[in-house]
Amino acid sequence: MSITPYFSSSARVWDSIEWVFGIEEAGFSGWEIVADGSYRLDNPDTVSRIDEVIRSTRLGITVHAPYGDLNLATLNDPIWRESIRQICTCIEAAAAWTDRVTIHPGYLSPVGKIMPDRAWSQQKEALRIIGQVASDHSVLACLENMIAVKEFLCRDPGELFGMVEGIEGIGVTIDIGHAHTVGRVREFLPFLSRASHLHIHDNHGMSDEHLAIGVGTIDWDLVGSCIARDYSGVAVVEGRSLEEGRMSLRMVQGWRA
Repeated sequence: MSITPYFSSSARVWDSIEWVFGIEEAGFSGWEIVADGSYRLDNPDTVSRIDEVIRSTRLGITVHAPYGDLNLATLNDPIWRESIRQICTCIEAAAAWTDRVTIHPGYLSPVGKIMPDRAWSQQKEALRIIGQVASDHSVLACLENMIAVKEFLCRDPGELFGMVEGIEGIGVTIDIGHAHTVGRVREFLPFLSRASHLHIHDNHGMSDEHLAIGVGTIDWDLVGSCIARDYSGVAVVEGRSLEEGRMSLRMVQGWRA
């Protein structure tokens, strides 16, 4: 299988865009744009500035849709519709650069906890709407597994893949770091061949630290060999800095099936 390493940093979303030139210098093949902060794609000036930088590099592009304060599973209809609108707007803009956009699932609000089946249905309907927009723009919107916050949907592989089943335009992003926070890395490994996109970073199993690969407690000897054997495509190193990104890249380049 063939892994193509990209880099992404949610810690840099408020920084001036010049840092992006270091991604290529560090040896990565691409950049996953976190479309939040100074990189929101609903601002035409921002899109133009990002486009100019992309054109001056050889970086491939994927995009992570905004997620702060959005909830695709909310039972509050105006918030639900606004959450869908922001993600669809991101997909429409991102389509000029990529065919992969990662999206977060929703979570159970206090009202959603009382009616979890209805919250699930809201999430599914949101994905149908988003998936149609993604398909219309030749993009796959990839739903990501979540961290160890009990209110989040899609923390285990059965729920994640069950949520997207049969919905046009929707794929799956497996996040190994997120899986470690819920103690389910081994449960996700058999699903790598079905993943449309991959996020990799390390932690100590308690919180989403986004550490360099090998610094936390994930068994990368096992995970790296499984990825090399079963996954083909972009693997995004999510890091706090390019220095830590280089550490992760050296580990990734050593993986063998």
